[in-house]
Amino acid sequence: MNHSFIRDVLIEIGEAVCRKVHRSLQEQTVEQRSAIYKEGDDDTIYQIDRDVEEILVPILEKNARVLNGIVLVAEGIGENTNGVVLPKGKRAESAALRMIMDPIDGTRGIMYDKRSAFFLAAAAPNKGVATSLIDVEVAVMTELPTSRSILSDTLWAIRGKGAYGYTRNLINNDITKREISPSKSKTIIGGFSQIARFFPPGRDLLAKIEDELIETLAPDIPAGKAVIFEDQYISTGGQLYEMLMGHDRFIADIRYILYKKLEKEGKRPGHVCHPYDICTKMIGSEAGMIITDVYGQRLDAPLDVLSAVDWIGYANQHIRAEVEPVLQHLLRKYGLLE
Repeated sequence: MNHSFIRDVLIEIGEAVCRKVHRSLQEQTVEQRSAIYKEGDDDTIYQIDRDVEEILVPILEKNARVLNGIVLVAEGIGENTNGVVLPKGKRAESAALRMIMDPIDGTRGIMYDKRSAFFLAAAAPNKGVATSLIDVEVAVMTELPTSRSILSDTLWAIRGKGAYGYTRNLINNDITKREISPSKSKTIIGGFSQIARFFPPGRDLLAKIEDELIETLAPDIPAGKAVIFEDQYISTGGQLYEMLMGHDRFIADIRYILYKKLEKEGKRPGHVCHPYDICTKMIGSEAGMIITDVYGQRLDAPLDVLSAVDWIGYANQHIRAEVEPVLQHLLRKYGLLE
């Protein structure tokens, strides 16, 4: 794999998507951006999502032959969930690369111009449907800022070579280095940490687990004192970004095991994290973060658009040592883990 070239192609797409979204925020109404284009098997596709397809596919297509073929797996792109093969006429099994993308991760926040979303992309050697997150060798994420911001961060990683980033001024195109530095704190006390619960149902149980986690780790909290803060960022890429910047110390997205429990009780499940949402997790790993599944094992998932993914992120080993044993106990106590 030509890792640097692949990185540059993904960055080119991310920046093009960024500019397209930024123009949409300035030129379209909320009603236009938030109109439902279609209901996909994986998620709702809004008009703002649909508008960026015309941006990314041509860029990939012009580079597909040089890269010896690409299987593109992306939310809302293509007629089925098997991906789009580029260049046209290439067979999926002969393509050198499998790429997974979320053109806009955090659609609901950005289409209402509330908070940055992110373009997410990762590339791996093509192993067919067996290709998974642990095969990813290049990952790129680009910030899609609100209309009130003129700055956009792009972060990337190549396996084994660390994580890097820069900030681009969307007005004058100036670029400055962006430092990536997950928190070095040895405790979640006094910082931002949370269990993701931005979609119903089951938020009451997730909040109960989080409260008990905090009470266990900080049993002597003085009355009226806030010692842990939360930020329910409705974007997995946004959550990862906050940890990469040192803002958040611990995040757990365990919606899938929650909904499996609810289904056993005859209740309806809700929306979960998918592989394209967490496809840039290698950037976190290359920056020194620890990202696991709910059992504390290395996080893995197929590069597809339908699989459900639970993930837990720790800023460093100290945070993991503090939180993981208590969290594992609570997940079993409340029937989310066997």
